[in-house]
Amino acid sequence: MPQVIGIPRETAAGEKRVATVPEVVEKLIKLGFQVKVEAGAGDAANFGDEVYRTAGAEIVSGAAALWAQSDIVFKVRGPSADEVKLLREGGTLISFIWPAQNPDLMQQLAARKATVLAIDALPRVLSRAQKMDALTSQAGVAGYRAVIEAANAFGRFFNGQITAAGKVPPAKVFIAGAGVAGLAAIGTAAGLGAIVRANDTRAEVADQVVSLGGEFVKVDYEEEGSGGGGYAKVMSEGFQQAQREMYAKQAREVDIIITTALIPGKPAPRLITAEMVQSMKPGSVIVDMAAEQGGNCELTEPGKAVVKHGVTIIGYTDLVSRLAKQSSTLYATNLFRLSEELCKTKDGVINVNMEDDAIRGLTVIKDGAITWPAPPIKMAAPPPKPAAVALPPAQKGHGHGGGGAPASATRTAITFGFAALLFVLIGIGAPSAFLAHFTVFVLACFVGYMVVWNVTPALHTPLMSVTNAISSIIAIGALVQIAPPLSEGMTRPEALIQGLAGLGIVLTAVNMFGGFAVTQRMLAMFRK
Repeated sequence: MPQVIGIPRETAAGEKRVATVPEVVEKLIKLGFQVKVEAGAGDAANFGDEVYRTAGAEIVSGAAALWAQSDIVFKVRGPSADEVKLLREGGTLISFIWPAQNPDLMQQLAARKATVLAIDALPRVLSRAQKMDALTSQAGVAGYRAVIEAANAFGRFFNGQITAAGKVPPAKVFIAGAGVAGLAAIGTAAGLGAIVRANDTRAEVADQVVSLGGEFVKVDYEEEGSGGGGYAKVMSEGFQQAQREMYAKQAREVDIIITTALIPGKPAPRLITAEMVQSMKPGSVIVDMAAEQGGNCELTEPGKAVVKHGVTIIGYTDLVSRLAKQSSTLYATNLFRLSEELCKTKDGVINVNMEDDAIRGLTVIKDGAITWPAPPIKMAAPPPKPAAVALPPAQKGHGHGGGGAPASATRTAITFGFAALLFVLIGIGAPSAFLAHFTVFVLACFVGYMVVWNVTPALHTPLMSVTNAISSIIAIGALVQIAPPLSEGMTRPEALIQGLAGLGIVLTAVNMFGGFAVTQRMLAMFRK
């Protein structure tokens, strides 16, 4: 029997997202599942019951009936105490859980003998887990929305303008933390025309900041800030003091500050003090994306937008829900990718394989037994470097009184000697003009070889322009050789030269026109 996936309405205050969307319902049904959706579950995200019904889902009235009929429950927020009681004993729950912050919830779910997969516990170090990474997809939405909220509260344009009424300078935006949310905010603010600066404890993100149009502001203190799983780590007191000095300087200069600094399982670090807020220009804006975990700004009030010292401090905890349709679609896709991993047989029955590193990391409770935290993932060891191959001993020459050259060098010398002998034999019977042309030909071959084969493979496509230029030179030389008219008194070498020149013109023409045709086709790939 295929299992039933239930989609209840979210009960957390201000939560507008829904755990799946109609287009994903169709995909879940193709995996063999039955899908039931609580009436009105998608209303806040602009997904009506009729759209779900058209996609193949069954609409169930009432939360109690929905939970009772579901083998697997997809949720966004962790369940409340009342919802835990509705969960079928031995059922499966897939949701954000945050096990480190919610030990009581873990105990309640374990008492129901449930199997719980916490989407926030996904091992992000696994490359194949990226398609299931809901933290990343939701953080990107939050970073975008943070800039939109800042623009709404800011009293000026983001981009600089020169108008008949005067010059408007561009807004200066500082973003603390260049994780997924921070990078999304950098790209959005830069796209709106602002001057964007950013900082992160991880030095390796500097290139990403620059690539999105921002300027990386470095702390004048050397310390590596990378932690496990792609997160930052808690820095030393010396680094934090230097960081506060840098933040104080930025606060005096910029118009908007967006803070994104969070470390899983720990309160949000305090980066912006009351003194820094007071030093900001009147009309400035702070968007504290860490408000739900206490806030990066000392004056943040979670869930509210307040004005203090003339600065608007936005501490909304529902930034993702403010783009409910987009964030629900992304989250639903993440859960569908997880469902594919759980149901590889496509028979509508999940298999929680604890031997799979990604599934093991997600599974915080298995059949009522708490399995969190997961053991560290054993990363594959890098392949051993190949052992150095010992060079064969040099062969001793005969009659030279000492060591001889290696075999390869000997072959090279023989080859060049044979070529020189052949050149001498040709020169004896050939006219003097031929030797001059032949010398140029040999040099051209050598130069062409060095030009083509010493170019990096990544540049082989641009090299087509160079080869066309070389072909043009060859064509010109061939035209010079073929220009004199054929005559009855022409010697055999002269006739051969003209024949070769004609053949050269044909071949270079094919190369040039073919090169231009291929280049045109490649350029067409980049045109909309």
